[in-house]
Amino acid sequence: MSLPSYFARRSFHYGWIVAGLTFLSLLIAAGIRATPGVFMVPLEQEFGWSRATISLAISMNLVLYGLIGPFAATVYGQLGIRRTMVFALAFLGVGVSLTTLMSQPWQLVLVWGIIVGCGTGVIALVLGAIVANRWFVERRGLVVGVLTASTATGQLVFLPLLASIVERFGWRYAALAIAGVTFLIIPLIALFMRDRPSQIGLRPFGDTNETSLEVQESQQSQVNPITTTLNALRMGIREQDFWLLAGSFFICGASTNGLIGTHLIPACIDYGIPEVKAAGLLAVMGMFDFVGTTASGWLSDKLSTACASQRWNNRYLLCWYYGLRGLSLIFLPFSFASFHGLSIFAIFYGLDWIATVPPTVRLTTQVFGKEKAGVMFGWIVAAHQIGAATATLTAGTMRTTLGTYMQAFILSGVLCILAALFVLRIGQNPITGKPQTAST
Repeated sequence: MSLPSYFARRSFHYGWIVAGLTFLSLLIAAGIRATPGVFMVPLEQEFGWSRATISLAISMNLVLYGLIGPFAATVYGQLGIRRTMVFALAFLGVGVSLTTLMSQPWQLVLVWGIIVGCGTGVIALVLGAIVANRWFVERRGLVVGVLTASTATGQLVFLPLLASIVERFGWRYAALAIAGVTFLIIPLIALFMRDRPSQIGLRPFGDTNETSLEVQESQQSQVNPITTTLNALRMGIREQDFWLLAGSFFICGASTNGLIGTHLIPACIDYGIPEVKAAGLLAVMGMFDFVGTTASGWLSDKLSTACASQRWNNRYLLCWYYGLRGLSLIFLPFSFASFHGLSIFAIFYGLDWIATVPPTVRLTTQVFGKEKAGVMFGWIVAAHQIGAATATLTAGTMRTTLGTYMQAFILSGVLCILAALFVLRIGQNPITGKPQTAST
């Protein structure tokens, strides 16, 4: 008996298995993306590279992570989720392993910036959005929230462990450890991952529509992925809502993994806080973000399959998230005076670290439609990562030039407060050629 049949006989939808495997993959990719914060000071000490130089490689990684996302969305449709994930994880494991051999700045840019950046670009937030849209009608917002929270969980699981390995054995052993975990999950993906519900005779969880999915999927398979991706961008840049979504997500990236994810541990070390304890702070943020992002997915979800209304207006959710995040970042430079103050920041900031993703996915789907949502969200994530790369390089340069991160933290906080204002305009103007939904 096949595994899907086994679960079907027990009234357990296989989509939850797919979501679980996706969560594990995103968790590992998140752990890899979080490692630069742990490696920055050891690389600075061993090779004498400035934080601006190291930040350049990390920013390139973040840019590629973002720019590959839209094309990954269409490649998933062409090659299938399972094959693409296996290839990307293998590529990622090899890239992380190669970091142990580098000794020059250009090698850091090549290996961490380009190779690892490309690998993480495929195993990204876009994957979670595609899985949720393909496999779920009911609980879609909740699934997006949980899959998004894998980024936080990756920090929770890996950062304290990696920091401890770096402290005891060196950064190379930490790199090999995370690469080994990446290789371990590949057989699970190859054996149990499925591309679509129709492959195993299922409909998406909660789908009561009788229309055949096979016709729709066969039409999608005939579309050129590059053309589809670029056409989506051309359509998006003509619409105000795309700029509002992409602009707010640019600030989201600049204020999360670009700034805090990369520079909080080095900033803590500047204030005499040990690396393992600083990594523990990020882990605490990850724990609270898992709660906050999962709750955000639930809040952004529909009340029921028969009702188009969400529990909370997604624009208002984003306004609250960006506003509160901005205030917490403005508070951060003054919290380094005590570990108690940093702990308060970690809890407050952690609750909405990436809680912005579920309402952003919802708004993208409502504005552009379910079929275009994956590709359009891919471009919006690209803006997120360009923002992250900008913040990474800017903060690293400011630290090298000014000797402090204070200005970078406060600037990011002000940007978040601006984002809280203009997200309220999302969905207020109808998209050309598409009727606008009533609830956003």
